[in-house]
Amino acid sequence: MTGPVLCAIDVSDAQRDDAVIRTAHRMAQAENTTLDVVTVVPDFGKSLVGSFFEDDHHSNMVTATKEALNAVVAVAIGEEANKNVRHIVATGTAYEEVLNLAETAGSSLIVIGAHKPDFKDYLLGPNAARVVRHARCSVFVVRSD
Repeated sequence: MTGPVLCAIDVSDAQRDDAVIRTAHRMAQAENTTLDVVTVVPDFGKSLVGSFFEDDHHSNMVTATKEALNAVVAVAIGEEANKNVRHIVATGTAYEEVLNLAETAGSSLIVIGAHKPDFKDYLLGPNAARVVRHARCSVFVVRSD
């Protein structure tokens, strides 16, 4: 493996992704490479929905999310290991941002969680499925209930 391991999580349901973070950390350690952990926030932009928020809403959301991401990773792998992790908050559609970041960072592996699907996931396809289908690098899916 030559590039970093990219771990994609959802900080809004952080405990659900502890196993994903720990797995990605072990894989990065095994390959002696860096670990990038990403979460994605929605982009309301100039849409009708975006007009209801204050001008600094997005930057405040990114700042708060980055703090939450740092805390979640520290709990999962410990404070010392967390110091070597690159914490990334992207804005947009989850699967698109994960794929773009993996490409930009030259990631060798994406680690992502797949949780017990409900009916709508069978029709629309979850983010994990889209990442697996379209990634240009290997993808490791951590299953949980």
